[in-house]
Amino acid sequence: MTAHPSPDHHPSTRPLGPQSPSGEPFGARLRRAMDERGPLCVGIDPHASLLAEWDLNDDVAGLERFSRTVVEAVAERVAVVKPQSAFFERFGSRGVAVLEKTVEEARAAGALVVMDAKRGDIGSTMAAYAESYLHKDAPLFSDALTVSPYLGYGALRPAVELARESGTGLFVLALTSNPEGGEVQHAVRSDGRTVAATMLAHLAAENAEERPLGSFGAVVGATLGDLSSYDLDINGPLLAPGIGAQGATPADLPGVFGAAVRNVVPNVSRGVLRFGPDVLALREAADRFAEETRAAAAAA
Repeated sequence: MTAHPSPDHHPSTRPLGPQSPSGEPFGARLRRAMDERGPLCVGIDPHASLLAEWDLNDDVAGLERFSRTVVEAVAERVAVVKPQSAFFERFGSRGVAVLEKTVEEARAAGALVVMDAKRGDIGSTMAAYAESYLHKDAPLFSDALTVSPYLGYGALRPAVELARESGTGLFVLALTSNPEGGEVQHAVRSDGRTVAATMLAHLAAENAEERPLGSFGAVVGATLGDLSSYDLDINGPLLAPGIGAQGATPADLPGVFGAAVRNVVPNVSRGVLRFGPDVLALREAADRFAEETRAAAAAA
């Protein structure tokens, strides 16, 4: 694939991934990445309809072409990329091999990689999931992992402990953008707090005293409107899906996240990916979203 020259407004390409100092926590690396490159996460979601839009076959070759193109276009310029594991897993072991290469190449280009796998279990099984993505020698080693706490936050402890040991992070599902999530997340516990508020409180405790930013973040949908009834100041990052195709815009972020907007990492997938397979068009779309999100945070 022929590489295209970068526009003059190319942001910093200072390595942020595996070349980072040993033991530097994810939160510190993420804060620097957001400050230098803008607070944006680009999802790598190679589902069948997007492959078709790019005139690629829905097979391993199409998957590999799609993923490598996205990495080539954005991994040297955005703070975070987020591969959705399911779209690789559906092709079996060959798809997972593509995912391994995608993670490796994105981190080598300087992006932080959040593996979107939403793992959640108990005991040794949770530990095994954590080792799959957060152990430094794992083929899928990533900078952070999305996890589900709905077997109880305490069940995530193996992942929390390994993340601390390896300098990686977690993004815990808290207030997701899908309508079905409310039946669990807005449920009120016997102490009067909602389940979502309980998860946010756990994360605030994990991040206490961490500077400049804790490594344990929450997934909070950008499409949820006013969230002032929730304390989003967890001293950790807030991964915010919903920008672009789901209807939210960067300008909406201050109204949703309030004073916590500086720690928001908006996730854009189709809003950028629809400009492929043209590498320059993908880059320009990512740059636009990054600048708009930076401006929205600065104006809050």
